[in-house]
Amino acid sequence: MSQKLKDQSLSSEVQAAALGSRAAKGTHVTTSDLSDFDERIRLTLHAAWEKKALNLTVLDLRDIASFTDFFVIATGTNRRQVQAISDEVVEQLKHSGTRAARVEGYQTAEWILVDYGDFVVHVFDDKARRFYDLERLWREARRIDVSPPGSEASNLKSEISDRKSAASDQPERDQPRSLTDL
Repeated sequence: MSQKLKDQSLSSEVQAAALGSRAAKGTHVTTSDLSDFDERIRLTLHAAWEKKALNLTVLDLRDIASFTDFFVIATGTNRRQVQAISDEVVEQLKHSGTRAARVEGYQTAEWILVDYGDFVVHVFDDKARRFYDLERLWREARRIDVSPPGSEASNLKSEISDRKSAASDQPERDQPRSLTDL
């Protein structure tokens, strides 16, 4: 293994350890694991869940961007839900003493951006989220998929993700290269 690759793997392990051992095990976080997040991000996630937001994801940008630390990304199924999610986030954070520096895209409600300085909330409709694909654009960021409490689908998603990562960790020689290797 090259020194550069060793440094990268070590730094990602160190980064994961800094965020807590539960989050370090994978990219899926449940509500019991939210203690590693800032209180305002936890409030944001709970506000989005209250309005039935889909596919909640947090991107940790601290090591790759200077303008913010985190993106919180959520999806709504229609214009009214996208607006309701952003309204609930703004309202709950305002009650806790945090005001948004800027809100953009509210009228069209395809992509509403709520800027809190050290984190930015992105609420998309499904089509816009697939088109802009922030997770791909910021693929160097540590991605944390967050699921609401008691979500059976999220538990299944977590198991599938864990199995995929375990399979990809196995050496290449254990996997057949052609039909004759089977």
